[in-house]
Amino acid sequence: MIQHTSEPSSAPGRPASSSTAPAGTGPLTRRQAMMAVIVCWLLVVFDGYDLIVFGTVQTSLLQDTDWGLTDAGLGVVGSMAFVGMMLGALFAGRLADALGRRRTILACAVTFSVFTILCAFAPSAWVFGAFRLVAGIGLGGLVPSANAMVAELVPARWRSSIATLMMSGVPIGGTLAALIGIPVIPAFGWPAMFLVALLALVVVVPLGFAFLPETLASEQRSSRAPARGAGDAEPRRAGGFAGLLRPPYLLVSVMFALATLATLFAWYGLGTWLPRAMESLGYDLGSALTFALSLNIGAVVGSVVTAWAGDRYGSVKAGVVAAALAGVALLALLLSPPVWLVYVILMVAGVGTHGTQCLIIAAVSNHYPGYLRGTALGWALGVGRLGAVTAPLVAGFLLNNGYGAGSLFVAFGIAAVAAAVLQVIIIAQGHGGRSTDRGVAAPAAS
Repeated sequence: MIQHTSEPSSAPGRPASSSTAPAGTGPLTRRQAMMAVIVCWLLVVFDGYDLIVFGTVQTSLLQDTDWGLTDAGLGVVGSMAFVGMMLGALFAGRLADALGRRRTILACAVTFSVFTILCAFAPSAWVFGAFRLVAGIGLGGLVPSANAMVAELVPARWRSSIATLMMSGVPIGGTLAALIGIPVIPAFGWPAMFLVALLALVVVVPLGFAFLPETLASEQRSSRAPARGAGDAEPRRAGGFAGLLRPPYLLVSVMFALATLATLFAWYGLGTWLPRAMESLGYDLGSALTFALSLNIGAVVGSVVTAWAGDRYGSVKAGVVAAALAGVALLALLLSPPVWLVYVILMVAGVGTHGTQCLIIAAVSNHYPGYLRGTALGWALGVGRLGAVTAPLVAGFLLNNGYGAGSLFVAFGIAAVAAAVLQVIIIAQGHGGRSTDRGVAAPAAS
């Protein structure tokens, strides 16, 4: 499943790198490539942990600090991390294409780890929000950069499935946050939840230094390519946003970004506010966190199911079904079902919301050529983070003004349905076939 890299050695006669040599100047062994994929997946796990960790401490920030927060204030503080994620995703993808994946990933991982740890020592809500903002920049750069690296390490035929399975790290991280929060918050307080980032700093980052291969900048790869003859009519390729936001990629790039925005509005809105919403319905913290656990268990299952569905039917077509399923499930919560059915519905919502996100990332990973892949992932996730930024603000406003938890389910359900509609538009424009998932260039945009 894992392919060897094809980059030539930078120095004649240099041996292939050892299992711990990250230089990437020689072909990688299967074991080296596998370790690099595992490290990238572990980094994605922290994206999921960060999503749920704020939801687990919201009540504590209201009740156990003297910061004077309200639900609306929580929404503002919660959105700070997503603003950082948006900035990190937009610029880290382009930076990774230009400077190499390894350096970008490691810089983002260190930034996220350090500033998440600092959140445990924040003296005020605004300092806490500032730390979350900077941590979000690092975290936002991890996902597109890590996915772009993994896409380069696996054969094209496996790229869609691996990209989807990579994103299983998000709900697994969220599941860990919910499981850790149930015993840790009552015993040690909310700051302990942010000290978990020490594991990323002292374990995962050193693994990254050891096993992540260096990739060359796209400009360097182009300059090392054989010179074209005078009769070669292929035009010079435009990289970065200039190449992404022009035909034949302009329309599909906009649609992917908008679909990601709607999906992340639903997914991050649920992940951030579900515990608080369930507490507003009368459940205690432990019960509210078990609802979050159900959502994330469903998302883990969704990662596997959508990997299969995307490979069999195409990522975009499977994404339409997943998003519609999520929308129906969330709107069904308005019917006040019994508790056991709420758990089932939330698992279905997890399958649909996170599954749609996985499928869109898989489609983007396979739709663009290598010199645009990192930028395309950063663009889709960066614009998509606008949904993650606005979700806490909208949810905080709705709860603070007495609209109740049902209004949140309506907002997130409508967003999921919108994601389904946007993906139907992508298919209608001829971009949703299975050939797209095999890395075939997109047809010209109309």
